Amino acid sequence: MSGIKVLILGGAASGKSEFAEEMVYSLGPKWRYIASAESFDDEMRDKIKRHAERRGEGWQVIEAPLDLAPELAAEDSRPVLFDCATMWLSNHLFAGSDMATAQADLLSAIAACPAAVVTVTNEVGQGIVPDNALARQFREAQGRLNIALARQADCVVQVIAGLPNVLKGTLP
Repeated sequence: MSGIKVLILGGAASGKSEFAEEMVYSLGPKWRYIASAESFDDEMRDKIKRHAERRGEGWQVIEAPLDLAPELAAEDSRPVLFDCATMWLSNHLFAGSDMATAQADLLSAIAACPAAVVTVTNEVGQGIVPDNALARQFREAQGRLNIALARQADCVVQVIAGLPNVLKGTLP
């Protein structure tokens, strides 16, 4: 299934990354993993290590905290797991990026990628209104990014308690 675009979304620790990994396994024998997380503290280093151990062998890991376009533009048919759009967004907000341009570039790169792309993102808009401006800005930007990613995806899956709920399209 070359070229299919899938969005997996859910809350923190919902099982979305594990579900996305299983989906990518079904799309081909070798895989690319585009990681947007940066390890600034022990907790994040441990989380990154756990994810890597769970995935095991066979993954080409590409660290791209801000610019995924070169990796997605590569003439490479191996399925891509981009985990996650939420960390990517956080990185851009902290870097002071022009979010409209960054989001447009990301969406274009995903759409143009010749390989299957499975994107993981967090649903953050179902909680209370945050008490500070940066958190409200993040929540708004994440919601807008998720809408745009879902709009261009062939398949959208919400994962809750490890259980997938297909919101759009069919599972590849």
